[in-house]
Amino acid sequence: MEKLTVVEGRAYPFGMKNVDTDIVIPAHWLKTISRTGLGKGAFEVLRKEPGNVFDAPEYAGSPILIAGDNFGCGSSREHAAWALADLGIKVVIAPSFSDIFSGNAFKNGILTVVLPQEAIDRLMEVARTDPIHVDLEQQTVTTRFQDRFAFEIDPFRKHCLLGGLDEIGLTLGQADAIGQFEAKDAGVRPWLVPAVA
Repeated sequence: MEKLTVVEGRAYPFGMKNVDTDIVIPAHWLKTISRTGLGKGAFEVLRKEPGNVFDAPEYAGSPILIAGDNFGCGSSREHAAWALADLGIKVVIAPSFSDIFSGNAFKNGILTVVLPQEAIDRLMEVARTDPIHVDLEQQTVTTRFQDRFAFEIDPFRKHCLLGGLDEIGLTLGQADAIGQFEAKDAGVRPWLVPAVA
């Protein structure tokens, strides 16, 4: 997982409420176990509409998505987070998220930022013309117009995102302690130590 510290750039001014994971990535895309290529299917139904924000050239490659209340509701498909990541989205800002989506996003290196509706409305306005700055270390979302919105995040999630640590990375960080335990345990329960051929 890549480290996430500061994300700055244009943002998709999406704003739709109650976007479920089937809207994020339709079910027929779930046949794959690969995390790549799903960006093509992200918001597929909405992208069929002319003038949709996801295909507008001024937002191409935007690393931030501004969404409405209850983003990521519905089924628990991890493919939704994979699709957003493949689309290049690193931060989703909304008034609230489905717990399962928020967890899946975190495990895939996507920061979910909860801000009040007034802040979302302001960011939607700014996103139409200017970039947005998200600083995970400082826990702020700012604009060049002196807007400054503080957000809360679970300290463990913040630590993992800043360090680019997924479950494997966290485990590897404990390699010395694991090795010490295994060495000590081999003396206590030698019958569990595999025989060397």
